[in-house]
Amino acid sequence: MTHIKYIHIKEVIRPLKVLFSTSLGKKNLIKSIIVRVGLDNDIESIGECPTSFVSRFEDLNSIKNVLKKILPQLLNTPIDLYKEKIDSFRNDYRNFPMTISGLEVALFRAYLKAYDMDEYAYWGANLNRIETDITIPFITEKESLDRWLRYSIKKGFRIFKVKVSGKIEEDMKLLSYIQSLLSDSLSDFKIRLDGNQGFTALNLIKFLEKIEQKGYKIQLVEQPLLKDDYKGMEIIKKNTTTPIILDETVFNGDDMIRIASEGICDGVNIKIAKSGISESLRIIEIAKKHSLKLMVGCMTETMVGLSAGIYMASGSGAFDFIDLDSVYYIHHRNIYGDIQLKSPFFNISTDKI
Repeated sequence: MTHIKYIHIKEVIRPLKVLFSTSLGKKNLIKSIIVRVGLDNDIESIGECPTSFVSRFEDLNSIKNVLKKILPQLLNTPIDLYKEKIDSFRNDYRNFPMTISGLEVALFRAYLKAYDMDEYAYWGANLNRIETDITIPFITEKESLDRWLRYSIKKGFRIFKVKVSGKIEEDMKLLSYIQSLLSDSLSDFKIRLDGNQGFTALNLIKFLEKIEQKGYKIQLVEQPLLKDDYKGMEIIKKNTTTPIILDETVFNGDDMIRIASEGICDGVNIKIAKSGISESLRIIEIAKKHSLKLMVGCMTETMVGLSAGIYMASGSGAFDFIDLDSVYYIHHRNIYGDIQLKSPFFNISTDKI
């Protein structure tokens, strides 16, 4: 049986091309911990623990401290037991979901390699090409906003996820500018909105009414309310027709069971960075059972972490909305393993399948 020989961690800090600004905060750097797992048969694999406004406990130092506590428990253990270990760590470190998820991806990949299994094939190998949206941060400075929009258009993006704040006047001003520029530049495009918990139920309803009056077409609104405002979500569901996709409300299968049973949304954003492999699978199964839409998303990750979402989305073919754009915020190569980046598309080479 193959055992875990070593696990190394490394800090990665990369500058962003544009200020990443949402209702939760601002940042101009990607900060992650890369986890490298080595087995006793010379197999190596990697995962990524990103940082995010969504999980404020998980800064670089706290991620490293948690990993240093739990990694000794994995050394010399069979890779076949990694799922049991991860379940235990999730229970013991509930405030560190992304830390455990990044570690899980590294172990999952080591397990697949140990049994000569392909990650894309694991998910089903259904699609070899997917198209992602591009995020437009909440930027009120016109020059920076204009530069990022024109860069995105030049790169070929046709789907734009706009970060909004919950401040209706500012949001309408931002949205009107974006709508005007896109209309002048593209014959066909889609706009999605991401509230990042910045709204109340009542001001979201007012905001959507203003959008409708302007005649803007909005594909969906992601996580408009505080993650635990279930009553507000119920009000929105009863008073709007715009699809509501939940993100920060759902980290695991138990969260998914609750929102599905209460009927408070139209879909869910699944991110391997926050839910890992096994919980993402649970969320997919529960969402499908309740005929809910599926979005695949990311944090601010390098291709180490983002590739896990790309394989899940393309391999499963299960997702209605693709939001895997973090790599476009940093300088990157156009080839990562068997993934080719040709914005806004990810192409998977199927030669080895």
